[in-house]
Amino acid sequence: QAHLVESGGGLVQAGGTLRLSCAASVINFNLYDIDWYRQAPGKQREWVATITSGGSTNYANSVKGRFTISRGNAKSTLYLQMNSLIPEDTGVYYCHAGYRTLSYWGQGTQVTVSA
Repeated sequence: QAHLVESGGGLVQAGGTLRLSCAASVINFNLYDIDWYRQAPGKQREWVATITSGGSTNYANSVKGRFTISRGNAKSTLYLQMNSLIPEDTGVYYCHAGYRTLSYWGQGTQVTVSA
């Protein structure tokens, strides 16, 4: 059974920074494409960023230039560096790992950005 555990969320003022982490206990984690999603209150879950197994990255337009997704040196950790946060970034942030038919989600970590 694979597990993804997010951490690093919290309350921050607009303009601040947070670094989210996703610790994975997944066999052959380096084969997975990893994503961050978020869900704001009353809204659907939305995709934020992806890093592929090959290291390519892609971002939603709403976070491009402010967020950076990366893998840790240990290869079983994923990060989301969030700079210049705005209140619209508020939500529960989820880590997702996907490889072929395999798909795993973490439980999420709350990020709240105050104006």
